[in-house]
Amino acid sequence: MSLQVRDGDPREAAATALLTASHALMESLFPSEDNHYLSIDALAAPGIHFYVAEISGQTRGCVALAERTGYGEVKSLFVDPEARGAGIGDGLMQHLIGAAQQLGLGLLRLETGNTLEAAHRLYERHGFTRCGPFGDYVEAPTSLFMELSLRSA
Repeated sequence: MSLQVRDGDPREAAATALLTASHALMESLFPSEDNHYLSIDALAAPGIHFYVAEISGQTRGCVALAERTGYGEVKSLFVDPEARGAGIGDGLMQHLIGAAQQLGLGLLRLETGNTLEAAHRLYERHGFTRCGPFGDYVEAPTSLFMELSLRSA
């Protein structure tokens, strides 16, 4: 069972199913005004790089890299709950960081839910540290902001 991360399309059936599950989970955990996920169509827009992780040909995870002015933003990281613990999140993050470096991005940023502790640990393992709001985000009790400098990586 080897993990493969490849360019994907959020409109592929398996990717759409993962994103729909992710959106439903976020809506069950956080108030609607505190959900900042991108729609499936927005994830297919120019300037968004979408990746899927596969094990034995089955799509088990996804993540997106949104090119912003001066940085890249990590969006829509989700791993199939049945496949968690298999290193899929780590594989997706390694791929995304490498892609950001190839694009010449010097900084990655993200917003995540304050109660998503497994996600926090994943991001911290990859060198992300907490920071304040960025872009159009505002401080909110349900949001946690993190960043990773790629200049020294």
